[in-house]
Amino acid sequence: MDNLSVPRLLTDLFEINKNQNNYEWESFKEGIEIYRIYEENAKGASAALLRYARGAEAPMHIHTGFEHILILSGSQTDGVRIYSKGMLIISEPGTQHRIVSETGCIALAIWQSPVKFTNLA
Repeated sequence: MDNLSVPRLLTDLFEINKNQNNYEWESFKEGIEIYRIYEENAKGASAALLRYARGAEAPMHIHTGFEHILILSGSQTDGVRIYSKGMLIISEPGTQHRIVSETGCIALAIWQSPVKFTNLA
């Protein structure tokens, strides 16, 4: 696990559009970048910021543990509902969906365990 003996501090998350360039984003999926906050190990808990470009899509995936997504800017949809700034989405283990962000968005993601991407459309 990353050394978190000293708390890691991310500030002004609801103003992330103003300071998003302060983070070292990495490519994650097509149109989606990630800033990894921590990761226990390949099968453990992790947290990250996800930055979706306009129209970007996270493919169908299944949750192997709880997933918490806090929308910090913009919006995204799972095809059932549109989630916008300030909304917290909690997905239970065994649930699955794909995510699309028509407008682009930045979200805080906290995973109990990694998601499994599937070939389902």
